[in-house]
Amino acid sequence: MKKLINQPENVVREQLQGIALAHADLVCVNLDPVFIVRTDAPVRGKVAILSGGGSGHEPMHGGLVGPGMLDAACPGAIFTSPTPDQIVEATKAIDGGAGVLYIVKNYTGDVMNFEMAAELCEAEGIDVESVVIADDVAVQDSLYTAGRRGVGATVLAEKICGAATTEGRPLVAVAELGRKVNAQARSMGMALTSCVVPYVGKPTFNLPDDQMEIGIGIHGEPGRRRVPLAPAHDVVEMLATPILSDLPFQRGDSVLAFVNGLGATPLLELYVVYNELAKLCHDRGITIARNLVGSYMTSLDMAGCSITLLKLDDDLIHLWDAPVRTAALRWGI
Repeated sequence: MKKLINQPENVVREQLQGIALAHADLVCVNLDPVFIVRTDAPVRGKVAILSGGGSGHEPMHGGLVGPGMLDAACPGAIFTSPTPDQIVEATKAIDGGAGVLYIVKNYTGDVMNFEMAAELCEAEGIDVESVVIADDVAVQDSLYTAGRRGVGATVLAEKICGAATTEGRPLVAVAELGRKVNAQARSMGMALTSCVVPYVGKPTFNLPDDQMEIGIGIHGEPGRRRVPLAPAHDVVEMLATPILSDLPFQRGDSVLAFVNGLGATPLLELYVVYNELAKLCHDRGITIARNLVGSYMTSLDMAGCSITLLKLDDDLIHLWDAPVRTAALRWGI
C-alpha cells in the first residue's frame, strides 16, 4: 500500500483539518462530533440541507457544502455511516427556522441513522424531511442496501435542491423536488481496479488486469458481471443501455449527463467516456442539455467511472444553472 497519509487511524480527522484550513472562507469543521458546516450557517428563514455518509468518497459530501448546495455534511469513518449524534448536532447548527432536508444515499446504515436523527430533531421542534436516493440500476439489492444503491444522482439532487432553498422554496416543496430527481435519474458504474482502504492495507477485491467489473458499487460491492477488458465505446454501451431502458428514456428527451470518476481515473479518460456517451445519446434521439464531467463521488483510489442520466425539464435546468459556490462545484458566483 502506497498512500500519502500518516497513521491510517488518523486519516479522516487529518483530512478534515486540511479541509478546514484550505476552505476557511466556505466551511467550518466541527471535530466533536464531526460535521462540516457552511460558515454563515444558520441562514435564517432558509430551508437547510444536510447530507453525509462514509468518508472515502470525497469530494462527496464535504466538498459540496456552501452557498447554493449543502448547508452541512456529516462524514463517517471510511465507508461507514455517520452516527445519529453527528447528524443531530449538524442539524441544530444549520436550522434557520424553516426546517431541514436530509438527502440520504440508500445504504442501510445511512438510512437507519438519518431516520433516528430525524426523530430526535423533530422531538426538539425541528421540522425534518428526508429524501432517499436510489438510482443505481446495477442491482436491486446489495451487501449494503435494501433496494437500489444511491450513487451519482445524489450529487445532482444536492445541487438542484440547494438552488431551490436559495430561492426560498419551502421544505415540503424542496423535498418533493429531491424525490423528483431520484425518480428521473438512473446510474451505473464500472471498475478497472479495486480500492485500498488505509487501515486494511490491501485491495478490497481481486480484479485481474485483463478484466473489469460492470455495475460496481462505490464501496467495492460486486456488480452485474465481470467481463474482459474492453474499449471505452463498449464500456459506455454496457453502462448506458441499462440506464436508458430502465426509466425508460425516450427519443426527444433532454438529459443532464454526469460522467463521474471513482478516484484514480484521469480526466482524459472521463472525457473519452463522455464523448462516447454523447454519440450514443445522439444516436438514440436523446439531447444532452447539461453535463458534468469529473470525480465528485469517488471510492478512494478505485479506477473506473459511473454514468448518471437525469431527465430534465425547464425547472430542473433553471435550478441546475443557478449559482453555486463550494470547494468542488462552483459557477455563477
